[in-house]
Amino acid sequence: MRLLLLLAGLAPLVMIGASARGAEPDTKLYEMRVYYAAPGKLDALHARFRDHTTKLFEKHGLTNVGYFVPVGENKDNKLVYWISAPSKEARDKSFKEFVADPDWKTALAESEKDGKLVAKAESVLLTATDYSPLLKVEKGKEDRVFELRTYTATKGNLGHLNDRFKNHTIKLFEKYGMTNVVYWNVLKGQKGDDTQLVYLLSHKSPEAAKKSFDAFRMDPDWTAARKASEEKGGGSLTEAKDGVKSEFLKPTDYSPLK
Repeated sequence: MRLLLLLAGLAPLVMIGASARGAEPDTKLYEMRVYYAAPGKLDALHARFRDHTTKLFEKHGLTNVGYFVPVGENKDNKLVYWISAPSKEARDKSFKEFVADPDWKTALAESEKDGKLVAKAESVLLTATDYSPLLKVEKGKEDRVFELRTYTATKGNLGHLNDRFKNHTIKLFEKYGMTNVVYWNVLKGQKGDDTQLVYLLSHKSPEAAKKSFDAFRMDPDWTAARKASEEKGGGSLTEAKDGVKSEFLKPTDYSPLK
């Protein structure tokens, strides 16, 4: 009887713990695509996505996550976006159907009557880490900017880097007013699957981000966590050259995530 009472008392705690961790882990495949528009073609590229591409993606089972351009002058005519699918197999099938769709072929031909819209494209397949918040594809309660951060781990240290984020960094980010949006690693079997951590934060502004990061870097809990993780990893967990990249992004008018 005493055991039953004890278990009954523990049950709410178990439920609270499960609630804090959130729902089931995110097993979807994400794809980050970066398009560099041909000179003078960025507006036309936006129009094609707004009027045709996003609808056709959804028609063929691809979920539109977010569409962004860099904050400030977009000298590279860059469009950065994410879509998702249940799996890589589903993603491949959806794209095959998408490119064969007569409506896409018509939209493509009409939009490129005066030349191609995309000069260069890049793509990387991603999966959510086990510590990532569940990505909520929604508009924020207030205007915000997003920060895309890409880390390249030193050899053998991606696991240690993920552990540091999981056990320390994400909590300290929140402490200093930064919102953890999503954390990804590269899909297994793809280039960079043993080195890359890609994640999104949101801030009130780039200036607010700088203030938050300045305070974060001075936090004794951070300096202790960094020191301990680097002792375990045998040095810096990120490459000295281009090991940490940051870019501020703002959502387009047709982006679901804002």
